[in-house]
Amino acid sequence: MQPESHQNAPLDERIAGALVGAAVGDALGGPVEGYSPEQILERHGGRVHGVVGPWHGDDWRTARPLAPYHKGDGHVTDDTLMTHALVRVYARVRDHLDAYAIADHLVPDLMTEPRWIPELETEALPLQRIFLAEKWLVTRLHYGHADPREAGTGNIVNCGAAMYAAPVGLVNAADPRAAYAEALDVAGAHQSSYGREAAGVLAAAVAAACTPGASPDSVVSACLALAKDGTRAAIERVCEEAARHTDFESALAPLREAVTPYDTVGPDYRAPSLGARRPSRLHAVEELPVALGMVLVARGDYRHAVLGAVNYGRDCDSIATMAGAVAGALGSPVPEEWAKTVAEASRLDLWEPAVTLTAVTREIFAKDVARRRAHERAFASLGGPE
Repeated sequence: MQPESHQNAPLDERIAGALVGAAVGDALGGPVEGYSPEQILERHGGRVHGVVGPWHGDDWRTARPLAPYHKGDGHVTDDTLMTHALVRVYARVRDHLDAYAIADHLVPDLMTEPRWIPELETEALPLQRIFLAEKWLVTRLHYGHADPREAGTGNIVNCGAAMYAAPVGLVNAADPRAAYAEALDVAGAHQSSYGREAAGVLAAAVAAACTPGASPDSVVSACLALAKDGTRAAIERVCEEAARHTDFESALAPLREAVTPYDTVGPDYRAPSLGARRPSRLHAVEELPVALGMVLVARGDYRHAVLGAVNYGRDCDSIATMAGAVAGALGSPVPEEWAKTVAEASRLDLWEPAVTLTAVTREIFAKDVARRRAHERAFASLGGPE
């Protein structure tokens, strides 16, 4: 259970906690992404407890030619680049988003605006760094002129839309049902099946975490009330297991075992099975259930949840991004030394997007109230309840 002071954190602190928390989790998980807990233990001579260097040391440029990125040393990855890009879309639209907003604003942002890319250590188009599942947005929407509401169909089904869905939850703070619906609409441009569902549920989790008095248990309950099919089953199973643990070390193997029946990638993360990342009503992305599970294990504590996510391995930058967003939205503080290191190493102002999104969130809420009042008046004139 979180201290009362954390539960009563105001909106601006929760938004900052979620966005900064997501970025810091992303940076901590990046250098060990794709490896198992056992490999991480051997490589680092123990568990990761903060910012670490690249897996291949000084050979990071050449060790993996397909992905010559400087993962480690406090550098954020594409999870944070996409999250900040979505915040910029909210800042332009200054209202709720839909799939068309992704086509009209996010895609041009990715392909026309050079920005500092920490892993490339240079200014470049975000398009030149993001993963193939995110490049799909540009291919389908800009070049293929697909209907934005259906453009995600055919993409590999992964956590690509969920990893940057936290801003949707924050804009709908304390209203998980609205966050879920908006994120599903937004994610339709990017993902389908359980990849799209994961975006909706992650947004709902963040919105639920912003509710005064929220706890990890109440967040999971909100997710289970909304999640469908394999995503719901995976969250339920993983969180049942997580409730048995109070330390991430003992939870690492059991959480992996719990999510395995729903994960399509298989035991070797770098060599996915033939059925990997295909649409299904029976399966789920691995990252979201494990992130929620780690928040439960940590009883909402940011540091513990993120370190559990990082040391889980596999797609741990995205797992830690999601766990960090939820724990931060709950009000658990992000360690200052981590935030300062990541901001300086990434050459990014991690707090500015939070200031921007807080102002936009308040504007959107005022518009929502005005729209609701207009609807109430119209319905009353139809003979509805006064």
